[in-house]
Amino acid sequence: MTRLVMKFGGTSVATLDRIKRAAKRVGREVANGHEVIVIVSAMSGKTNELVGWVNETSPFYDAREYDAVVSSGENVTAGLMALTLQEMDIPARSWQGWQVPLITNGAHGAARIEEIPTANMDAKFAEGMKVAVVAGFQGISPEGRITTLGRGGSDTTAVAFAAAHGAVRCDIYTDVDGVYTTDPRVSSNARKLDRIAFEEMLELASLGAKVLQTRSVELAMRFKVKLRVLSSFDEYDETAGTLVCDEEEIMESKAVAGVAFSRDEAKMTLISVADKPGIAAAIFGPLAEAGVNVDMIVQNISEEGRTDMTFSCPVDQVKRAEKAMEGARASGAIEYSELVADTNVAKVSVVGIGMRSHAGVAARMFQSLRDEGINIKVITTSEIKISVLIDRKYMELAVQALHDCFELEKA
Repeated sequence: MTRLVMKFGGTSVATLDRIKRAAKRVGREVANGHEVIVIVSAMSGKTNELVGWVNETSPFYDAREYDAVVSSGENVTAGLMALTLQEMDIPARSWQGWQVPLITNGAHGAARIEEIPTANMDAKFAEGMKVAVVAGFQGISPEGRITTLGRGGSDTTAVAFAAAHGAVRCDIYTDVDGVYTTDPRVSSNARKLDRIAFEEMLELASLGAKVLQTRSVELAMRFKVKLRVLSSFDEYDETAGTLVCDEEEIMESKAVAGVAFSRDEAKMTLISVADKPGIAAAIFGPLAEAGVNVDMIVQNISEEGRTDMTFSCPVDQVKRAEKAMEGARASGAIEYSELVADTNVAKVSVVGIGMRSHAGVAARMFQSLRDEGINIKVITTSEIKISVLIDRKYMELAVQALHDCFELEKA
């Protein structure tokens, strides 16, 4: 029998009625001849509640106990889903991370999956189990402690199980019916994509699209796991949703597949930095140690041995970046006259594997922004993306303009 992985997010299992609805979908796949591994998130809002309890109890908490508390939300959902399936006369049982076992490293709160042995689950399937309901987001460390994978970790759990078990596909059920050319709340012309390449999805996810967690797409691309993103609230349809797959499975690619954006960006500029070998390492080493997630980096032309260094980071990491740079200056590692932070910027990006074979994408993008009177502050590119930093007040206008410019509403 073939195995299928089905993952249900928090909104899809938010109530007992929604769990029943999800269980019916699982039952349909069992009837189609699949052995099913179901990965569940905590019921909507539950993880935030648990995190709040931890912070209220112990502001400087032990990360091991944080994981023990926060992982419990998924355990509840897994048990309720297994009970619901049993009531439908489908042989099912729930599994917590340590029972699989899903083995991770010891980085509590942001653990990485190291191995998923299949022997335990294989044995239960051989005994007649039809559905294994697994608590997502959690595993077990080498020390035998419960670990969690970080926010969105249930997506990563699902893809990892699909890879380990050689699943025919991994279906990610969420509250949207697929991957769109951009956020439909920003552009009414946004179109649902039937297929999208792993690389495009990875770029969109990392650039602000919230449909899939970045780590899950990385894992799917590495192990060639077919992903299908679809809504748990729509009527059943075998062709529903968006398939995330290899580039070779897409007949023809448009130059641009989608427009992504991130509101919560900041632009930071170190003014009058000494331009000498090793200065970049002296700047970005302390930022990395402080946990600042640097994205775009631009260095100006040097004049009289001094230069300006600009980089972007999430707006909630500005204070951390400022502290790291002040510390580096105090230690004598770097010299600069001023650190200027602009916290009113947004990042807008166009993504598409078709850029490899289509010329003039950058020119069209910049012309479109110029026509709308939008000034570009920073530009970065890769083989399949172009990103710009602009004033945040123009973000939605820029997204709509670029969506129209590349005619993304057309199939």
